[in-house]
Parts: sequence; structure tokens; C-alpha cells
Amino acid sequence: MTQAGIDYAAVFRGLPSAVALLTPQLLFLDANEEYLSLSGRPATEVIGHFLFDVFPDNPAHRGASGMRNLGASLRRVASTGERDAMALQRYDVEDPEHPGQWEERYWSPVNTPVFGDDGHVALVVHRVEEVTELIRARGRPDQDRARVLEAELYGRARELQEVNERLRRAHAREREVALALQAAMLPAPHPLGQHRVAVRYRPATGALNVCGDWYDLVELPGEGDRIGVSVGDVVGHGLPAACVMGQLRSALSAASRVADGPAGALEVLGLYARSVPGAESTTAVNTFVDWGERTITYSSAGHPPPVLLHADGTVDFLDQATDPPLGVRPHHVSRPQAVVRFNTDDTLVLYTDGLVERRGEDIDAGLARLADVLARHRGAGPERLADAALGELLPPGGITDDTALVVVRL
Repeated sequence: MTQAGIDYAAVFRGLPSAVALLTPQLLFLDANEEYLSLSGRPATEVIGHFLFDVFPDNPAHRGASGMRNLGASLRRVASTGERDAMALQRYDVEDPEHPGQWEERYWSPVNTPVFGDDGHVALVVHRVEEVTELIRARGRPDQDRARVLEAELYGRARELQEVNERLRRAHAREREVALALQAAMLPAPHPLGQHRVAVRYRPATGALNVCGDWYDLVELPGEGDRIGVSVGDVVGHGLPAACVMGQLRSALSAASRVADGPAGALEVLGLYARSVPGAESTTAVNTFVDWGERTITYSSAGHPPPVLLHADGTVDFLDQATDPPLGVRPHHVSRPQAVVRFNTDDTLVLYTDGLVERRGEDIDAGLARLADVLARHRGAGPERLADAALGELLPPGGITDDTALVVVRL
């Protein structure tokens, strides 16, 4: 059977494990037959209902916290986008035919995020394995042993929650340090002669999804009015990516000052990247803008194409000199470069993929949105144009990848 012919609804219904789909607000959207069977509830009493309305904690059980622990795990998955395998939990389940009568049950839950097209968590997959019989098989000759076992289970659950909280705090601290490092290594906006330039950097909202992107602007030596403009994107996140980013940005900045063109600078960067752990598969695009010749010379290492926005609103993507990312070829190969002419009041826009890429969508759709936004705001200066691009293209709820943007009025 081909992938296109798979009936995923039937697969979901027939899964041997109990699985339910919930919204980030903890409403049941669906549940397979095994889940409904284990819970003892018909679909009409589950689907469309709030988790805690269907399965409340046993009010007669002092210290009952199974459902509260589950709710905390589901909310954590919805907010962080990270999978959570919970410790063994005790959930007392009320007999639907005898209200007020509760049965002691033990479950092993795993909660997994499902992302929407905007990169945010759209669903949470809640899978449970019932292990009540396994617990009972250990034998409980008296109530004291039962209480000891229960205390052990809850103690382990609390320990896991404490570990998760420490990890969350460590991730948050790493994000703070990575952002500080990013700010220290990215150049602050500064005048480039009489030219108007705007730069933007937006970190991802996740604790670790930050600090792989960079931008750089350099005044090129020699005769004439020339600058180099580049952006790049390191594979990876967090402090390691920030450190690699700093090394590559500095290397490309130095190479651009001595190379004959942007392709030569990227060739030097590619050779250097081979000696930097974590630099493999980095993408970058480098441009040399020459106001005397009124030309843009460019070369790309697997990066989304720069945009030349003309004063009349037409848009050209500079995609005639694209080569693979850094470090993916086993041997050195010369990189291509191309030249395009520009007119007064044209605008050059460089960016990283966080501005245009969305999960489950072809990048051409994101490039089309970018072209539309730039054309509609063609009369705006670089600062306003940069703000308009970020405001209209980035998801309002936050981004899952950091984004760098450079706008140069020509």
C-alpha cells in the first residue's frame, strides 16, 4: 500500500495502545477504541469534553494527584513543544454506572506534541499503557505494603517533576546566556557612509531554539564606494550554535575584506568551516554592493536567495549563483557568483529561513509572501520596511527558529 493510500483514521482506531488527541487547552478531540475501552467511557462522554471533567481526581483519596500531574505534563508539552514520558501514575477511575465508586488503576503515560503549519503545537498525543495488573502481580499481603508501594510511586513522580523543573530552568538559563553571547557578537547598527541600512534579529521563542543566525556588514577596502553584506544560519541551537556562529561570522567578515569577490570569501569560509565542529551544513549568502558600478555581486552557499526590490515594486530573487552549504562536499570546489545591476532607490534584502519557512509548507509559498510584503511597502525606508516584513511574516504567537534580516537602500 502506498503512503497516499493509507487510511490514517483506521490506523488510529486500530492502534493496540490507548491513544487520545487533545488540544493545548486539554479538550479531547479524538480517542481510539483502546483508550475508550480502558477508560470505560463512550466516545460521546469523552470527545469534545475537558480532560478534568471526564477524569477528575478521586476526592476521597487523600493526596490524589494523578490527574494534576497529567495536566501539568500536557500543558508543559503544549508550551515547550517537547515530548514528556511521565513516571508511573495512579489514577482512580470512577465507575460510570456507580457514581462515587472508584477503582484504583495505574498508568504509564507518554505525551507528544504535534505541530501545526505555523510551527506551534496544535495537538498533543496522549498515549497510556495500563499497568494495574503488573502492580497487583507484585503481591500486596497487607494494607501496609500497599501504602508503601503507593508512597514509592508518588515519590518517584515528584522526583521526576523536580528533575523536569531543573531541566527547564537550565534551558532557560542557557537561552539567556546564548542571547547575551549573540548580542555581543552581532555588530551593532552603524552608519555606512551615506547609505541607509536596517538590521533585525529575532530570537526563537523556545528555550533552546536560538542563536544559529547571523548578519554582517563591512566596508570593503580599495577604490570606490563598496560594502559587503552577508547573512548565515548555523545548524543547531543554543550555546554551541552561538559559538560556531561567532567564529563563522568573524571569518567571513575577514575573508570578504581580502577576497576578489563574495564567492572567493565563501570558499575561504568553507575551508575554515571544516576545522570548526558543528559548522558543517551551515548556509550563508554573501553580497558585494558597488555604488560606483551600480552592481550587486553575490554568491550563496545553500541559503535562501537575496531579494532585489525595485522602486516600481517588481521583485527579483537573486538565485543564479547558488551552491551547496558549507562543508558538505568532500573536496574543495570553486563557488559560483553572479552580478546584477541596480537603480537608485532599489532595495537589497537579505534574510534567514526563519522569515519565510513554515513547517509542512513549500518554501516557495514563503518567498511569495515575502515578495508581496516588500512590493506593498516599497516606498518605505529601510527601518519601516524591516518592521513591516517582520510584523507581517512572523507568526504572532512566536517563532520556532531565529530570524536575521538586513535591508539596504541602494
